Amino acid sequence: MRSTAVVTVSLPAELASRADEIAKEESRTRSELLREALRLYIDTREVPRTAVNRELIALVERVQRRTRRESPARVRSLIREAGQAVRSEKIKPQKRRA
Repeated sequence: MRSTAVVTVSLPAELASRADEIAKEESRTRSELLREALRLYIDTREVPRTAVNRELIALVERVQRRTRRESPARVRSLIREAGQAVRSEKIKPQKRRA
């Protein structure tokens, strides 16, 4: 059984040319360069998710502090409605002020 998979990727000519230049500068093959690029992408794509999760946890904590008099069911309902509004309206979050 083969331990690698062959994948065909289409690239714009300029990007392929630049990748070839970098591979040559670094004395590696195009495949090695693209494997490394994909590994880096996979490793770093988790960073924004982690940051978003931290922000969501902080938001939930702020909501909980401000809604102590509301029932948990009511708070969940309001959060669910807000989430649906964001998804349906594609509402962009406001930028924070420093």
